[in-house]
Amino acid sequence: MQIPSQPSINAKLADICIGGSAAPTYLPSYYFENVTGDGKMREFNLIDGGIVNNNPTLVAMIEVSKQMTKENPVAHRMHDERLVVVSIGSGSATNEHKYNAKMTANWGPLSWVLHNGSSPIIDSLFESGADMVDYHNNVLFNAIHAQDNYLRIQDNSLTGVAASLDVATKENMDNLVKIGLELLKKPASRADSETGLLQPIPNMGTNGDVLT
Repeated sequence: MQIPSQPSINAKLADICIGGSAAPTYLPSYYFENVTGDGKMREFNLIDGGIVNNNPTLVAMIEVSKQMTKENPVAHRMHDERLVVVSIGSGSATNEHKYNAKMTANWGPLSWVLHNGSSPIIDSLFESGADMVDYHNNVLFNAIHAQDNYLRIQDNSLTGVAASLDVATKENMDNLVKIGLELLKKPASRADSETGLLQPIPNMGTNGDVLT
């Protein structure tokens, strides 16, 4: 999205993707410079965007809303049925019931940071943050009677190397493609406003149907 009021952040998509996915300990921090049309230069020093917001859907909606308001001051910002959002997750591991209070009650800092090859505190922060954004968006679109204008496509059941951030073998890449294709065949779902659990959306068909 181009933001006229801030031309210095209209960077190349490649720079945005590399910087926004530079997960600490997995990939190096990323530096680049962006020169605007009037010759002004801005430096960027970036790490993974998930450190701030692991599900940037709401941030994108706010930016669109701000631009719509500038173009039409009497607009209702997010309360606009023209706003259609497709939020595509990058998948997450199956972590339900992986930890419990008895297991973690006596953990120290080291156990919370590293336990059996994973980081419980980081996993919890990232996934809960992403889920809360999805929950908020579902409630928002329901409140403005435009629930079908929001779709979240995410696989929360990844296991093994498919859930890893640093396994870039051809076998795993091919498997992730298969997982994505299978996800298109699954029912379009949304988080239940009471339980927060994903439930199929009646009469919406599959994710592939909705995208089509």
